[in-house]
Amino acid sequence: MFTGLVEGIGEVKEITPVGGDVTLAIQPLFEVSDVRSGDSVAVNGVCLTVTDMRQGIFRVDVSGETLSRSTMGRLSQGDQVNLERALRFSDRLGGHLVSGHVDGVGRILKRERKQKSWLLRIGMDESLAKYTIEKGSIALDGISLTINRCQDAFIEVNIIPQTGKATIIVTKKVGDPVNIETDMIGKYVERFFIKEKVSGPSGSKGIDKEMLTKFGFGD
Repeated sequence: MFTGLVEGIGEVKEITPVGGDVTLAIQPLFEVSDVRSGDSVAVNGVCLTVTDMRQGIFRVDVSGETLSRSTMGRLSQGDQVNLERALRFSDRLGGHLVSGHVDGVGRILKRERKQKSWLLRIGMDESLAKYTIEKGSIALDGISLTINRCQDAFIEVNIIPQTGKATIIVTKKVGDPVNIETDMIGKYVERFFIKEKVSGPSGSKGIDKEMLTKFGFGD
């Protein structure tokens, strides 16, 4: 589990294909001497397990499934990535709960300077956009961000100067892909109601006023 508060940037040193998977060697550009084999690290928002750590470089295996759902397969040697070590129970939760299980890939549709900050519009499939709400949370390349505006096929977020300095997000251009992880709470709520619809009485209408009232959301 992660917070979406990126700790720093790393550089991809090696990419080794292994069948349909790949192994990445990544050098953090900040102090991570406590990283050990078996630890979880979010790389551009993707939760990966460290298999080896030596001379300041750690290695992780990326499965074919992860390659198909994220931007990991687009990485090249020398690329920079956002890094965050796993959350400890004693840590402050400054962002939001991020699992590191990417839902899909979006693309930057708009990149506009707003005084010292940046406004980004991210296009995404409607199957992901349905989990977004204004002032809700979303993780883009592992960065916990607040949604300023959302429509059926895009969201807009604001990147403050501190986030811009600590991550690679503002180095990206219009058309570049980003990993998207929507807020897990919305997915659990949807799953709960779908299950209720399937297991409920014959003729159930799914999510309607009667159901919402039943679960305490009515007047």
